Amino acid sequence: QVQLVESGGGLVQAGGSLRLSCAASTEFFSKYAMGWFRQAPGKEREFVAGISFSGGSQDYVDSVKGRFTISRDNAKNTVSLRMDSLKPEDTAVYYCAASNAKYATGLADFASWGQGIQVTVSS
Repeated sequence: QVQLVESGGGLVQAGGSLRLSCAASTEFFSKYAMGWFRQAPGKEREFVAGISFSGGSQDYVDSVKGRFTISRDNAKNTVSLRMDSLKPEDTAVYYCAASNAKYATGLADFASWGQGIQVTVSS
């Protein structure tokens, strides 16, 4: 398994921006597909964004398309989620996850998870 540590969360006003980062402790980072998920109180954890092992493919849940951007730096073993035009409904704990597949978007496809980081968007 891969150890993942998220950073960059916090409180922001609606319309603002945040950048989440996730550092992975593995020398094989470039072999993992990476994803961001979120879980709001009382709701199930949901897929937010995913990126292939090479970074060549990305996917997003419809509710964040055009506002969020996922990227990765395989030289630095990091994956990031840039979040713009934030809305109160984006408030959740955000999780970074790693999959042994070259590309994955399903929750069950991800075997390694970070501890999660809170993002709160005020109206």
